[in-house]
Amino acid sequence: MIVPEIWVSLEDIASHTGLSKDTIRNYIKKNVIPYHRIGKQYKFRISEIDAWVESGKSAEIDTALILGYVK
Repeated sequence: MIVPEIWVSLEDIASHTGLSKDTIRNYIKKNVIPYHRIGKQYKFRISEIDAWVESGKSAEIDTALILGYVK
């Protein structure tokens, strides 16, 4: 039997990644982190976040934000 992955909250993802909730919100606003919106809430799959981090895209966005490429 396949167990479906549960959706987690912004707070859970902040804790999982070690980032602040404000940083996660900023990434959502810039549409650079994988997320899903359910009503007024943002939900995440840990597997998608882990794949995003492992792909190096999370590091690229930090550099782009610092250099002002992403607004």
